[in-house]
Amino acid sequence: MATDATAVYVYGIVPADVEPEPGTTGVGDPPGSVAVVRHGQIAALISTLESDRPLGTPDDLTIHAELLDGSATVAPVLPLRFGAVMSDTGAVENELLEANEAEFRAALEELEGRAQFVIRGRYVEDTILRELLDENAEAARLREEIRDKSEDATRNARLALGELINQAIETKRAEDTRTVISELDTLEPLVNQREPSNELDAVNVAVLVELARRQELEETLRGLAEEWDGRVELNLLGPMAAYDFVTKPRPAG
Repeated sequence: MATDATAVYVYGIVPADVEPEPGTTGVGDPPGSVAVVRHGQIAALISTLESDRPLGTPDDLTIHAELLDGSATVAPVLPLRFGAVMSDTGAVENELLEANEAEFRAALEELEGRAQFVIRGRYVEDTILRELLDENAEAARLREEIRDKSEDATRNARLALGELINQAIETKRAEDTRTVISELDTLEPLVNQREPSNELDAVNVAVLVELARRQELEETLRGLAEEWDGRVELNLLGPMAAYDFVTKPRPAG
């Protein structure tokens, strides 16, 4: 139980038979020991912390993600993306677990044996620019028009060229994202297409796949990386908790 000076921080929901590794600590200064609060066949990963401690520091977010992602490699996890703070373990059991027991059990069953991976690809700027200029005569003409001339003298041409390039990259991004998703089709993934985080993003998708097929996923992306060598830099992140594929009720606190 928490005291008047402490609160309970909730990381996510797991099956009731999950046991934290001995010595695992969570957020807080000093960090609290990670434990579980159980209700029937489900449980919450929790730790205690000072109730007036500000949360959301970069260290907090890192610790939160590492705990959930590590848990996702051995058991299904319903993550609370930014955590939740509740008054005590009784509130965790009654207001969070008991109140949402059927929903949480069903979601954990859906996630059994699966984890999220994120596929990110970034265009190599010089390569994609050459590709776009080769394919778009108007862009190539504008590029020649502004070559070795001042910005003031070619302002309109530069704006037009920038717009053409942005539109072409959006088209390429859509095509290349479809290619990645198509290549992964045999893995029967759930897919969430994320918004680009950079103007040179080629691919930014989250996929939920069976952990047993992780090697197939890696081999498929390795083949694409070889095919796109020098054009797109591909990275695979994960396994991690299924942040993109679950929606959880927020406890009242």
